[in-house]
Amino acid sequence: MPPGPYGPYGPPRYTPPNWRPPKRKSGAGVLIGALVGVLAFGFVALVVVGALLKAARRPEPVSPIALPTFTHGSYQPSHQPSHRPSHRPSHRPSEKPTTAHTVAPALNRSLKNNTVYRAGGLPKTNCPAGAASIYDHAQFKALILRTGNCMGRAWAPALARVGIQWYAPGYVIAPRKGRGACGDYPPAGSNVPYYCPSNSTIYASTSALAREYGSLGAWNGIVISMMAHEYGHHIQSLSGISDSWWERTTDATSRSARMALSRRHELQATCFGGMFMRAVSASYPITPARRDTLLWAYGHLGDPPQGPRDHGNTRSNAAWFRQGYTRPLAYQCNTWAVGPASVS
Repeated sequence: MPPGPYGPYGPPRYTPPNWRPPKRKSGAGVLIGALVGVLAFGFVALVVVGALLKAARRPEPVSPIALPTFTHGSYQPSHQPSHRPSHRPSHRPSEKPTTAHTVAPALNRSLKNNTVYRAGGLPKTNCPAGAASIYDHAQFKALILRTGNCMGRAWAPALARVGIQWYAPGYVIAPRKGRGACGDYPPAGSNVPYYCPSNSTIYASTSALAREYGSLGAWNGIVISMMAHEYGHHIQSLSGISDSWWERTTDATSRSARMALSRRHELQATCFGGMFMRAVSASYPITPARRDTLLWAYGHLGDPPQGPRDHGNTRSNAAWFRQGYTRPLAYQCNTWAVGPASVS
């Protein structure tokens, strides 16, 4: 058959060479055909009803968990958390009381079964980046703030779907360096930005970012994906993941356990960053070549051999960014539901 398009069936476009009109059937033949048709319809109806009853008895399927190796396991979020209203609405004597009171489900702020995993994907977001230079402070700062607004437009409706309150983070973007609520930015011995949970603000130095990531290529999408990582920390803060992570960290009895928790926290933010980059891929734009550049870059980002093992190695960073970009659903970024080998 020639290649598409394959539209709905319509009248034939030609008459076959040996075509003849069909012979008329007698009245008896029509009656017999009608009876056969009724019997066939009844048989099909019984089969369909039986299949529906069988499907109704089948248990509800569980959702797959996130795995950088793109395999599936069993993950079932808590859909019915216990919650009681703190007060009941009062009714005037002239009003009829309602027969039912709808209560918003309580948010699950745990690490493995957090409510954010039910948020689904991010909507396609119109966010053209233009040709801003990361070596010009004014252009770079404007790019960060513009794409930061895009991150809000992408994440806000996703969080609203599951009842998580969203608000935008603050931004402090300096040409060189400064001091924020969580310390110096960039931190001593580093050029990277950071998210400060105490005041929900992202701090960055444009010159430091250019020094750190300029060698990865002139395209600014790599640096913006790093800012999307910091925005991922903001999502973790809004959903309660960061609070739960910090409680687990303070309870940890060894440095290696604390580093393992930190890697899960950081790699999840990387996955969230990949989700955003996918949401703006059509308008940014992120062409197939630029997508390959992003995936290549994350294969070269990770903990230094002699440094602290708190962000994950290059293999894990590449896997989790790819996970967020190619499987852009929030539950696919559940780094707390996988084995240690996937967050090394």
